[in-house]
Amino acid sequence: MLPEAVNNLPPVLRPADPPARPLSELAGRFARRVVGDPADRVVSGVTVSTTDLHAGDVFVALPGRNRHGAEFASGAADTGAIAIVTDPAGAELAADAGVPVLVVDDPRSALGALSAWTYRTDSDLPLLFATTGTNGKTSVTHLLDGILTQLGVVTGLSSTAERHIAGEVVVSRLTTPEASEFHGLLALMRERGVEAVAAEVSAQGLSRHRVDGIRFDVAGFTNLTHDHLDDYADMDEYLEAKLALFQPDSARRGVVSLDSAPGTLFARRAGVPVTTIVTPAVAAEPTAADWTVEIVAERSDGTAFTLTGPDGHTLSTTVPVIGRHMAANAGLAIVMLHEGGYAWDRLAAALDGGRIDVRLPGRTQRVSGERGPAVYVDFGHSPDAFEKTLAAVRRVTPGRVLMLFGADGDRDATKRYDMARTAVHGSDVLVVTDHHPRFEDPDAIRATLVAGARAARPDAEIHEHSPPERAIREAVALVGDGDAILWAGPGHQDYRDIRGVRTRYSARELARRALRDAGWPVPAPSWPVPYPPDETPLSDPTRAWS
Repeated sequence: MLPEAVNNLPPVLRPADPPARPLSELAGRFARRVVGDPADRVVSGVTVSTTDLHAGDVFVALPGRNRHGAEFASGAADTGAIAIVTDPAGAELAADAGVPVLVVDDPRSALGALSAWTYRTDSDLPLLFATTGTNGKTSVTHLLDGILTQLGVVTGLSSTAERHIAGEVVVSRLTTPEASEFHGLLALMRERGVEAVAAEVSAQGLSRHRVDGIRFDVAGFTNLTHDHLDDYADMDEYLEAKLALFQPDSARRGVVSLDSAPGTLFARRAGVPVTTIVTPAVAAEPTAADWTVEIVAERSDGTAFTLTGPDGHTLSTTVPVIGRHMAANAGLAIVMLHEGGYAWDRLAAALDGGRIDVRLPGRTQRVSGERGPAVYVDFGHSPDAFEKTLAAVRRVTPGRVLMLFGADGDRDATKRYDMARTAVHGSDVLVVTDHHPRFEDPDAIRATLVAGARAARPDAEIHEHSPPERAIREAVALVGDGDAILWAGPGHQDYRDIRGVRTRYSARELARRALRDAGWPVPAPSWPVPYPPDETPLSDPTRAWS
């Protein structure tokens, strides 16, 4: 069994039978100074959080924006930590913890190597696939997992949405877990007999050393578009962050999509051997590549495509979601697997002439029935994602397309105008609502989005409703049979972040309820329901998960 969640958060995963490593050896390898005697102490795990601490762990105390983790050293020792690893400033704060203190220059940059040594994940790992990019990396990660499963491979997965360990599924905390958690997860996967792992790697995960100590067999790059400029000074710095995955200490080889303009530069600057792929129907500037994805058909139940490449390799298959960009994601996943050593004949035998058997949580996920408006819930929250997904919905919708969306609070505000502009140009009706306000004023966020949409299309039909529970009911009332609603932003998530509290919430369930209340038939859900169907979730931080 996997561990219980702590404080409303999904559990941190680690092996049931971790290696026992001498603390004295860890100190000799990583510390430049040791306070106390590390002899006769055995390390069984690593953590950066006291809430996830197990007896026998080393507690790595990181400096934070407001507080230093070493302030919690005594509590960590009381809970069972056998040592504290921290920087010189933290060592002073941890002096009275009562356990050895190992001093390093930068505990965050040391965390990956330290965790790899502790869990022995520096060798004997499953085949590792990593995907980065602005959009599509979650989809590619789940497509890798789905195709591997069709091949009969025991899989592991780490994405924004979920963690998979040999068939068990757990909700994720972060897109890319902290290095200590990532190495513990890999050790658990190895313990469970996992043969291949598909992992989603964010730019922030790379910049914050969360994949340090891991060398992926194949890295994939989807695209680079406007996002995360709250974390990076400009798009050049954002690209540099992602390029770190395509260096020899992080990956053995790479597959790069040329569908976005930076793809060519990315492939040229990669420090590992690279194979390229392009989808002409998606590419900003179609160009020659080693592999090509040609769109064959777009239907409401999936997108058919043909993948061709070197040595006469070709196969035709269908990805079971709408969108040319989803076919591009599937093509990238197939080439990554081939580059990872899976024989082309084996891939073709599983996929050619059939469908990819995959579940993509919250990615253009249809929650409506055969009659009435088609309602899609999607995780996309960038201008590029809006543009591609709206176009995909438009191509399979005979009637009008309504777009429902909000914007993240305390995140990249520079993209809000472009989000609103793209949304209003791609839809017939626009409904603006709330998303994760965090500590921002949701009224102000909506006002910015509405103003941007009206400036882009003064004649557009634009509505504003809060909270989202009301917005989806109003949206359903504006459409009819043959129309479609795209609710972008929440996707698979089962909470909203309101003033730092994860408030229970599911866009998929809210959409189904709104359809049912309007008299339209809805299918049974194919996902876990986070609350009883008749209970109205509240956008009230006092109603956090219990």
